[in-house]
Formats: sequence, structure tokens, C-alpha cells
Amino acid sequence: MPRKARIDAPGALHHIIARGIARRKVFDDNDDRDFFVDRFGLILTDTNTQCFAWALIPNHFHLLLKTGITPIATVMKRLLTSYAMHYNRRHKRHGHLFQNRYKSIICQEDAYLLELVRYIHLNPLRAKQVEDMNGLDNYLYGGHSTLMGKTTAAWQNKRYILRLFDDKVSPARRRYRAFVEKGVAEGKRPELTGGGLIRSVGGWAAVKALRKANALQKGDERILGDGNFVETVLSEAKEAYERRYRLKAKGIDIDSIAHRAAQIAGIEPSQVWASGKQPKVVQARSLLCYWANTELGLSQAWLSKRLRLSQPAISLSVARGRTIAIQNNYGIENL
Repeated sequence: MPRKARIDAPGALHHIIARGIARRKVFDDNDDRDFFVDRFGLILTDTNTQCFAWALIPNHFHLLLKTGITPIATVMKRLLTSYAMHYNRRHKRHGHLFQNRYKSIICQEDAYLLELVRYIHLNPLRAKQVEDMNGLDNYLYGGHSTLMGKTTAAWQNKRYILRLFDDKVSPARRRYRAFVEKGVAEGKRPELTGGGLIRSVGGWAAVKALRKANALQKGDERILGDGNFVETVLSEAKEAYERRYRLKAKGIDIDSIAHRAAQIAGIEPSQVWASGKQPKVVQARSLLCYWANTELGLSQAWLSKRLRLSQPAISLSVARGRTIAIQNNYGIENL
């Protein structure tokens, strides 16, 4: 059976899990972990991606990210590729470091944000990387210590999480820590990382209740949320796919988009692909990147190679193009 396409959109909340191949270690020591954290923070900053929670375990890691203008797939490709290259070079090994594709679960924020923050931040304790809550408070390689004010990670959105507990920092930290500690007794939470219908409706108890009521519920292994949320996400993903199909059927491709962007900027189409920072070229290139990425579904990595620009530069171009298109009501449907 073919793998299902990833689901993503600006503002989407993702629980991401990546494991070492054959469950081998991906972090051998603190030098590995330090490189990962530094690279992770740089990429989040470059792509304007929010991080609410994270934890590094010797053979895997968990992240809770919110998509900005850059797709999560692009963020993760940059992170996993650069880290794997560093790890292999440092440890004199070859081949894949991570197991298959990373798991990315799009989550219903209102219902699951705090549950996921707690679940992810308790991972080092469950994995026996620390002995108790005091050890977790000071664990350098997870977001819990940042929320507790023991470590600093400027790229972690700690303010948003703490304000869910109190407007003032000190009482917010006390209430947050009590909330996390309460979760220790719950142990593993398979309904937060398991599959399909069970995850979508909130566990076996919910499944049984639905069965007794003869109710049907929409389920999907890529989504964590109630039935309405799952159905809405799938519907929006289908709409995006169908829109791309319609554009392709109308003959709208990367070249016609480049022509449209050049027309708007008042330059020749060949200039869109050329290097340079002239305002008109930058405007056209930004529209091209935005439409190619969001309307045609072309990856930012592909655009980076085609335009011979860095991925951070492409990410900025997409964001700039989105602003230009929205403010001026520019579209490509009339091509």
C-alpha cells in the first residue's frame, strides 16, 4: 500500500517523532546533542517555525512544532539531512541514520496542545535519562528545563505555554510543573502516538463508546483530534490537491507562473530566474516562489536548486510573495 501524503498548512500543529534506524542511537554524547540543538534552533529561526515542546532521547527525538510559511517537510529535511551528515562524519559511518520517514501527526491544538507538551517533556524521565522531576527540571536536552527557567532556548515559544497557566511567570511555572508531575503516573500514552481511529477519537474507551452508540467516526493515522477536526483537515487537504490538479489541467506550470510574476513586476520572464536584488526582480521572484510552493506544491528545496539560492532565502521569498499577493489581490487563476 502506498504511503499517504503528509498533511500540512500554515498554523498547523505537528507532533513529530524520528527514530534511529534499527532503533540504534542517534545521539552518542553531548557533542551530538549540542550540534542538533544549535542546528534545530537556527532552522526554526530561519523558517519562522514555532516550537512548543521538544525532547532528545538516545535513539529518537520528539518535537511539537507549528508550521509557519515554510512547510514542516522542508524544516525536517534540512534538520535531518544536516544532522545525519554531521553524525556520520563525526563517527566515521555511512548510510541512513534515521528509520524510514519521520512520523508527523497533525494535531487539534485546543484539545491536545498541553497534553502533548506534557507527554513530550516527560520522555526523558520515562526513558530513564533522569531519575526524578528534579532531574527533569535541569535536563539540558528537552524543553521542560526551558519552561522552568533553568536553561535558555530563544527559539522555543515558552511564553505562550506558560501563559496558559498564569499571566505571571512564577505562578505559571509552579502550575505548569504540577501539571507535568501529575502526568508521571499516567505512563506511556499510546493514544497520543498510536494509529488511526483509536488516536482520532481518544483511546479505546472512546472507541467502545462509539461502537455501543452505533456511531461512525472519521479516523486517519496522520491526525490527532476529534472526528470533526479530522474530517475538516482531510477535506482541506483534498481541496488543495484538487486545486493543484485543476491548475495542472489548465496548463498552469512553473513557466506560466514565472511569466505572470514578470508581467506584474514589469520585467522580462528571463529576469525572474536571474540573480540580482533589483526591487522588481525581487518582487517577481517572491511571487514565483510563493505560487510555486503553495499553488503547485513544488518544494522549497526544488526552488532552492532551480534559483540557485539558499533554502532560508527561498523561505523568505515565499513569505514575501504571500504578503505581496494578498495585499494586492494577485492570483494565478486568470492565467
